[in-house]
Amino acid sequence: MRGICLISSLLVAAGSNAAETTHYIDLVNTAKNSITTFSVAPAGSNHFRALPFADQPLHGGGDSATVAIRGNECLVDLRTEFGNGRVLIQKNFDVCKYRSYHTGQYLRGNAQTTVAATP
Repeated sequence: MRGICLISSLLVAAGSNAAETTHYIDLVNTAKNSITTFSVAPAGSNHFRALPFADQPLHGGGDSATVAIRGNECLVDLRTEFGNGRVLIQKNFDVCKYRSYHTGQYLRGNAQTTVAATP
């Protein structure tokens, strides 16, 4: 019986270690155009998933929203889609180190920004 309790305790502990961490990032739209979609992917994977950030587009010129990024990795790729069709990709953004992202206005650490598409 003690063996079963020990195994159960170990399984519960292992399961709790595997739980995802949530990082909150302030998304600040310093671009001229509104953000229509904001997505995140594990660094280098191109497996982007859209994140909810507001009930409507995030207007340019400084509007902001807080987004929740779930996962155990610190480095992620961010994809920002604007109302004019422009797509901006920020690679290797460190969510463990930084609490805000300003639509590609500056690079942080080993991050690199690329324009994936223009209208």
